[in-house]
Amino acid sequence: MSPTESLRKDHILIEKMINALQTISSLLNNGKQIPESILNQAIDFSINFTNTCHHGKEEESLFPTLENKGMPGEGGPIARMLYEHQITKNLAESIIKSTKNYIFYGDYKELVKDIDNYVQHVSLHLSKENQRLFAMADIILKDQENHVNNNLEEVEQEKLNKIGSSREHYEKLIDNINLHE
Repeated sequence: MSPTESLRKDHILIEKMINALQTISSLLNNGKQIPESILNQAIDFSINFTNTCHHGKEEESLFPTLENKGMPGEGGPIARMLYEHQITKNLAESIIKSTKNYIFYGDYKELVKDIDNYVQHVSLHLSKENQRLFAMADIILKDQENHVNNNLEEVEQEKLNKIGSSREHYEKLIDNINLHE
């Protein structure tokens, strides 16, 4: 098990949500109505799983461990990922606002724009982490993979407990979002 395997598994779930969001955007552009419950599930996942749990694992476990092994916290890949995490949070907040406008006023154009911006940003971010940061982390932390994975698991459990949820909940949420173009 590589030091970043847990985070890569998170990325698989996040990529499934990205696919669902792309479908939502396409459906909205084609004049279809999206139930509020589906939008709320996407928001729940984006805020609680992606921003709180996944980013928490990186920010509270992976990044400090990499810094302790000599990777610079400022001016390098860690600083860039932290900056992009903030952008992800801001984009998710925009989706919350435009979802409310869509639900109350039927204004789908702003929601489509916000979803598309989120999808584009998060897709690129995941690619950078998978292809660059995690590749470096797997090399740098090879001798600490058990420690790193245990720590990531602890942070994940702490974050999920704090929001009153479980990984299984988010895995099922992804599997049960039923959208057809």
